[in-house]
Amino acid sequence: MTLTKEEVINRLKSVQDYICNQLETLDGKAKFHEDNWVREEGGGGRTRILSEGEIIEKGGVNFSAVHGPVSEVMKKQLGLDGNSFLATGVSIVIHPRNPFHPIMHMNVRYFEMDTGVYWFGGGIDMTPHYIDFEKAQNFHKDLKKTCDRYHVDFYPKFKTWADEYFYIPHREETRGVGGIFYDKLTEKEGVSKEQLLDFAIDLGELFPKVYADQINADRNPRFTEVNEDWRNLRRGRYVEFNLVHDRGTKFGLKTGGRIESILMSLPKNASWFYDFKAESGSKEEETLNWLKKDVDWLNGSKNSI
Repeated sequence: MTLTKEEVINRLKSVQDYICNQLETLDGKAKFHEDNWVREEGGGGRTRILSEGEIIEKGGVNFSAVHGPVSEVMKKQLGLDGNSFLATGVSIVIHPRNPFHPIMHMNVRYFEMDTGVYWFGGGIDMTPHYIDFEKAQNFHKDLKKTCDRYHVDFYPKFKTWADEYFYIPHREETRGVGGIFYDKLTEKEGVSKEQLLDFAIDLGELFPKVYADQINADRNPRFTEVNEDWRNLRRGRYVEFNLVHDRGTKFGLKTGGRIESILMSLPKNASWFYDFKAESGSKEEETLNWLKKDVDWLNGSKNSI
């Protein structure tokens, strides 16, 4: 049975519904506000925003399915021939209120040209303001478990890909503890097109589980103004990556995407402190020491740095 565009779109829509329901339950206070939008050239989407919650200060869960003619800018960006395209997916960024709760991002997407060329992309990554090794380890174990159901090479390959992708070169630090990232996957990976869709759906349904695990370990850790300042500085790093280096953000801005949905990933508040230096022996310094590529989160220990 051939996988249809409609099936891909409907399953991704269902993932958005599932994630929003789970996150509302986790937060226990706020509800998502839905903004339906239409793209003039074809298609549209549902942007859902949750704000001022008990746990989540600002969170967005976007679904989009857009189609239409391929512009010259798109042809240049993609390096592909063809006259029309379909792009659909779900993207999420959660910015929590508490400095000891992490930022988490997920994206699963499908792209198809009228020439028959298609691919899947996506992943999940976590950006704690304060890195706790055991929590990062549990996060990576859950990612590996999901990846292993589809291909034994997925986790190590996609973990390395995330380390390389979520890196801020001008800061010489990773955005957080990484996760998995993949792009342009086809059946050439030894996994069928239907299985690649199942993998994307499983990652989507994994997201609220791994986020809840991080929160429920301690729903209300005490924090100080110093911790809030640090949270906002780390949010600033997040903004720098998304606006300067993130390919999806740059592609959306260059190809006339919907600005509010593209910039949904940005936090409510962020800060930049001139020439910040972490105090020796502090939790802030410890977090900075973890922000490097190739950390073995599965088999390492909190004494690895």
